[in-house]
Amino acid sequence: MAAELTAPELIAKHRPTLDQALEAIRTRAYWSPHPEHPKAYGEDGSLDAAAGKAAFDALLGNRLDLTDQPGVDDWVGEEVSPYGIELGVTYPHADLDVLLPAMRAGQRTWRDAGAELRAMVCLEILKRISDRTHQFAHAVMHTSGQAFMMAFQAGGPHAQDRGLEAVAYAYAEQVRTPGTAEWTKPQGKRDPLALAKTFTPVPRGIGLVIGCNTFPTWNGYPGLFASLATGNAVLVKPHPRAVLPLALTVRIARDVLAESGFDPNLVALAAERPGEGIAKTLALRPEIKIIDYTGSTAFGDWLEANARQAQVYTEKAGVNTVIVHSTDDYQGMLSNLAFSLSLYSGQMCTTPQNLLIPRDGISTDQGPRTFDEVTADLARAVDGLLGDDARANALLGAIVNPDVKARLEAAAGLGEVALASRKVTNPEFPDAVVRTPVIVKLDGAKPDDEAAYMSECFGPVSFAVAVDSVTDAAELLRRTVREKGAMTVGAYTTDAGVEETIQEVCLEESAQLSLNLTGGVYVNQTAAFSDFHGSGGNPAANAALTDGAFVANRFRVVEVRREA
Repeated sequence: MAAELTAPELIAKHRPTLDQALEAIRTRAYWSPHPEHPKAYGEDGSLDAAAGKAAFDALLGNRLDLTDQPGVDDWVGEEVSPYGIELGVTYPHADLDVLLPAMRAGQRTWRDAGAELRAMVCLEILKRISDRTHQFAHAVMHTSGQAFMMAFQAGGPHAQDRGLEAVAYAYAEQVRTPGTAEWTKPQGKRDPLALAKTFTPVPRGIGLVIGCNTFPTWNGYPGLFASLATGNAVLVKPHPRAVLPLALTVRIARDVLAESGFDPNLVALAAERPGEGIAKTLALRPEIKIIDYTGSTAFGDWLEANARQAQVYTEKAGVNTVIVHSTDDYQGMLSNLAFSLSLYSGQMCTTPQNLLIPRDGISTDQGPRTFDEVTADLARAVDGLLGDDARANALLGAIVNPDVKARLEAAAGLGEVALASRKVTNPEFPDAVVRTPVIVKLDGAKPDDEAAYMSECFGPVSFAVAVDSVTDAAELLRRTVREKGAMTVGAYTTDAGVEETIQEVCLEESAQLSLNLTGGVYVNQTAAFSDFHGSGGNPAANAALTDGAFVANRFRVVEVRREA
């Protein structure tokens, strides 16, 4: 096929961005090419707020075509926004026996294109996604339940950053080995042995991205772009409640691939009928060689145990913990924790769940505070943050599904309630289910309470757990991470010895630690190019977003030797 986007044009356009990304992952300093503010869009071909909303509205009630994706045997889709809107978008349902062979057909040309050109095509895809950030924001909002500004930032520029980060790591790992080498071994008085060698990064096969409901783009883009940049075709299987953002992504990717002279079937969508559950079927197909999954521990464990033909990357559940020992900014600590517990109704894999507080209390810049006083003050901080319904809606978003609502309602019966959840009305979306967080007090010394705080309770539920000492808190932290996993750990202390103890636990158990956050950075947020999301070293996830290990095993290097 004729290329409308030539290799020299793509390299001239995107190589500077790739170089900046490579420098960013080397230095771990702040950098992002994707603007966070909605007003930054509307020029250079990007959609402004009005155009993005109109583009989203135009999708509702219609088929989302994917440029002749092979094997279409039906049209499916039953997404309902957590805000109460029926989206009515339908997507092509694929006959896998037709689609998967078609996806493999273009891999040789994609492999032979080389690491640099593949990276440039990926960056063009990301650029076009970025230009439609306003449209994507509404798509993420109405599939995940995120409030608009969070959907705009997390589902837009932050997700795009993570995709670009994966491309940068993929490129760096592929070019680590030179393409050619001259090998000469001296043989004394005899002629030396001489070989000419070539080294080619070879993709594993087809990568499968199994999307999640809460962060379809943020969690989906790393695996998608890591596999594509390393030469693999990618099949995207979205969560049935959050198809739209990833279907839009697939459509853009297919367009760019075709315009660049490659087979658009290198990226395809696998939407499913209600209750079909095709993830297990796909995961065991011999054509699938890489799997990226975000979701429940049960299915993640199943993938790791059963998809033996594939390299499996999982982000599962964990029990995130914060140890509160002491602080020299009590109000800053309370404000920071209140925001962390409230953001997106706690529906983040990084939201703190267990707050371990010595039962004898903590020392602060405002004097000593007992366990009961700390929990009461934190409850007041959350109440103050969410007291205004407009601000509450902007922070909380909507409850993503009935299971989260059920867990929230059941949590109040697990112990003494320090902060009761309340219903918040959203005047723009009256059918949205919006709830403030609940904080329940538990005793770390009571075996009956352990079942609650040692299990993930995904949603706006946190437990203030009384412990005998900071030493006990550190050991409970260790056991929690080792047995249940953790995406994040937080701690507040003014004692250098306590800080060292907690840090050592996190180093030994491979848990990412945030210390004494009192300002505008929160334990449940991570920045691309600088922060690692997960570690891959505890049960919460077997991979980190994003590091060399996340991309290096998506390809192998094949050597050809010839007599020189």
